[in-house]
Amino acid sequence: MKKLFEIPNDVLLNIKNLDKETIIYRVLPHFFMEIMHLYFRLEVEGAKNIPRSGAAIITPNHSGYSGLDAMLLVHEISTHRKRLARVLTHHFFFLSKVTSIPANKLGFIEATMKNALNEIKKKNLIILFPEGEYGNFKPTTQRYRLQEFKRGFIRMALQTQTPIVPTVVIGAEETHINLSQLSFSKYLRGFILPLPLNVIPLPARWKIRFLDPIHLPYEPEAANDRELVHELAEMVQEEMQQVLNEELARRDTIY
Repeated sequence: MKKLFEIPNDVLLNIKNLDKETIIYRVLPHFFMEIMHLYFRLEVEGAKNIPRSGAAIITPNHSGYSGLDAMLLVHEISTHRKRLARVLTHHFFFLSKVTSIPANKLGFIEATMKNALNEIKKKNLIILFPEGEYGNFKPTTQRYRLQEFKRGFIRMALQTQTPIVPTVVIGAEETHINLSQLSFSKYLRGFILPLPLNVIPLPARWKIRFLDPIHLPYEPEAANDRELVHELAEMVQEEMQQVLNEELARRDTIY
């Protein structure tokens, strides 16, 4: 249990001078994610595929509706590669200061092309869920069936010549059970919400597997080729679906 109470080195050096903001946005999230790591008996594979420097686009499947997958990805990348990844997040979280301030301090940024390109130019890691909310909020009856990928991440990768690191997350689907998907598109285009069965996370076993980086062999101008972009997005989705199927076939137990 020693690891559970481990504090980052930079915080330890100034432990006597911790301010309220540091405690709220750095220390407490670190402890919480360490607890979640143990609670889910999380296994991480392929962390070496995340570059130690330079930009990369990390593209996980999205599941479990709670957002724990995003938070654990940020934590594990920080733990294994000592880097902070920025998570492209639904604009809903940035409609007011109540949610946008903590989101930004935890490394979450609004999911816009401009924001993503700015982070890539700064040589940062970004986490982008190609399924969007349709993956996160799909019913549990459709678990591990990847929803159609949006193509923005392919255009980003081509325009900036940035590698893509496909990533699969196993366990989140069984941690939070989603009964259905509620659509409010009639009132706000593309706005959907989950219909959850549980709020307290169930102790499913988790595994995060970072796959080999994909370096697209095309010039930046290829981002304007809609057919090619579509084909490349499908290629990444098919690879991730295949790995998901393999991991599920090897899994001995869910809980």
